[in-house]
Amino acid sequence: MSTYSPRVDAAALERVLDAAVAAPSIHNTQPWRFRVETATGLLQVRADRTRVLPLADPRRRAQYLSVGAAVLNLRVAAAHMGWEPVVRLLPDPHDADLLAEVRPTGSGGNPPDYRWLYPSVERRHTSRLPFTGRPVPEHVVAEMTAAAQSEGARLYVPDIVSTWRLLEPIAVAETRNRTSSGRISETRHWLTAPGTISPYGIPLTALGPQDLSGRIPMRDFSGPLPVPHPPARRFERHAQVALLWTAHDRPQDWLRAGQALERVLLTATARGVRTSMLHQAMEWPDLRAAARLPQQRCNPQILIRFGYGPEGGQAPRARVPEPDRPSARPRERET
Repeated sequence: MSTYSPRVDAAALERVLDAAVAAPSIHNTQPWRFRVETATGLLQVRADRTRVLPLADPRRRAQYLSVGAAVLNLRVAAAHMGWEPVVRLLPDPHDADLLAEVRPTGSGGNPPDYRWLYPSVERRHTSRLPFTGRPVPEHVVAEMTAAAQSEGARLYVPDIVSTWRLLEPIAVAETRNRTSSGRISETRHWLTAPGTISPYGIPLTALGPQDLSGRIPMRDFSGPLPVPHPPARRFERHAQVALLWTAHDRPQDWLRAGQALERVLLTATARGVRTSMLHQAMEWPDLRAAARLPQQRCNPQILIRFGYGPEGGQAPRARVPEPDRPSARPRERET
């Protein structure tokens, strides 16, 4: 592999950062900042402590997952342009907010094999709508599983009985969230009213319906707000879900899990599969523990619901400002 750093001009940088901010993030907080050294092409990915969820994410685990997803998109975009990105996670123990460095290098004629995912970066969106119920074929599920494993995580796809076991703590967490004034207030902070011009948070128009049958516990972002709620609809009878988990539960594992999550989502998107995230149980320590796999050294990170259906529930994405030049001040962007 060649180690020379290719020239990264403003247009190339714009494309790479556009891909980064298309990553999913909890409540669409987009909790990242980017610092650019245009002379070397080095991209620093930093945590933004102003966009945190103290109640839902006190350890900042979900923030690290979100940042990891942005790192994966950086890598995919760099690979699409013929580079081979070299990534260092948590490169400076004295700088807690520096979560990753990505340096594009020459590929030596062999760019990474995940570059084919680039068209899916823009197409991937969370769908909060019912799916058709048509099963996703085993070979596509196997691709998704391999995508997680290639990033150092695991994807467990349960049978019908085990699916309901995993949905139970999600349902309990959803009930707790709806009856906690603190959680309601925190979630409400990241809702944006119609006509509000903000690239962050979730617009009311992007909220999805609840499952009329109550089988699938979709997150109710609006709660008791006096706003029009989408009418409940009947969701797929047998949900297909996948539990993303890691063997360890350290900050670097959360960053790897975020990269694995986004690689799974992009792989699904490339195959025409819609996805949504069920993260509620991961926000309560006892319920997260209940989602662990038996007889496994399993640290659950997120539950993914997948299937065929409309996109729906698309949240806005921030636009990248003009690249910072040698001063390399932080630059922002996200989903």
